Amino acid sequence: MSQQLVLAVGYAVPRAGLPAAASFRRWAEAALRGARRRKPAELAIRIVGLDEGRALNRDYRGKDYATNVLSFPAELPPGIALPLIGDLAICAPVVLREAAEQAKRPRDHWAHLTVHGVLHLLGYDHIDDGEAEAMETLETRILAGLGIADPYA
Repeated sequence: MSQQLVLAVGYAVPRAGLPAAASFRRWAEAALRGARRRKPAELAIRIVGLDEGRALNRDYRGKDYATNVLSFPAELPPGIALPLIGDLAICAPVVLREAAEQAKRPRDHWAHLTVHGVLHLLGYDHIDDGEAEAMETLETRILAGLGIADPYA
């Protein structure tokens, strides 16, 4: 699938100790496969710090705090057919804090949030209980394929 995924990973924070772009590619590809997306996909992942994470969450969701992952699905004009599915902003300090609080391996939490964000870009959501259960089941299956335990257990 790698030739079908165009992925840009940018680090707005020091790169030391964070997953490499190749890891984000592996996790995004797993999400696309798990969601049975057969068409090419393009997306960008930006790893941000607390200030940028908070500003993005405030400006786009009206919530004045940094959150773990924000998904920005592509909103293409009618008639424009591009493989662009959108952008993710993942807040490194929040991911690392949550992994510690939840006693998870940081790498596993990074993988989970990448998969979670890509599924949002593909239209999955967790607004109501039925959607949440379907999305969590799919995430758990994708992560199991990566050797990662159920993040909701």
